[in-house]
Amino acid sequence: MHVTNREIVFNGTVYDIEQMRVEIGSHGSHTFQVIRHPGGAGVLPVHDDGSVSLIRQLRPAVDAFLLEVPAGRLEPGEPPLLCAGRELREETGLFAERFLSLGTIHSSPGVFDEIIHLFAATGISQGEAAPEDDEDIEVVRMPFAEALAMAARGSISDAKTITALFRWDQKCRMQAT
Repeated sequence: MHVTNREIVFNGTVYDIEQMRVEIGSHGSHTFQVIRHPGGAGVLPVHDDGSVSLIRQLRPAVDAFLLEVPAGRLEPGEPPLLCAGRELREETGLFAERFLSLGTIHSSPGVFDEIIHLFAATGISQGEAAPEDDEDIEVVRMPFAEALAMAARGSISDAKTITALFRWDQKCRMQAT
C-alpha cells in the first residue's frame, strides 16, 4: 500500500477528515476519506450481585435512544483507563475499585481510525453523576443475563456495548472452568 496526497479536508471539534490517494496493488490509485478520531474508552460496571449498569441516551446520528456502556472520548494524552474511570463517574456516578481490560475494538474501520478501549469495572460504589451539558442520561441497572440476551437478539445495537457484554461473558465462562 502506498499513500500520497494526504490532506485534512475538515477540522472539527470531535474529529478531522483526511483525504488521501492510496495505491492498492494492481487495482490502481483510489481516493479515500478517513475520519480521524482520538479514540475512546467504554466500561461495563458489574455490581457485586452480578447485575450491570448501562446508560440510555439520545444518539442524534441514528435518531434513537440507545442502551450503552458508559463511554467517552480520550482527552489528548489521556490513558484509556483514566478515561474509563472518568466517564463511569460522570455518566453514572459510579466508582470502581478494579478495572479489567476487555481489549479494544475498531468502531467502523471502513471510515474511522477510532479505537475504543473496553473495560469491566468491579467493586462498584455509588456517588453523584455529573453528565456534560449535551448529555441526558438514564442509568439502567439490570441482570447481566438480561443485558446479554438483549445484545444477542439485537435490542442492544451499540457495537462497543455488545462487545463488552460478550467479552465479559467469555471471561466469566473461562474463570468458571
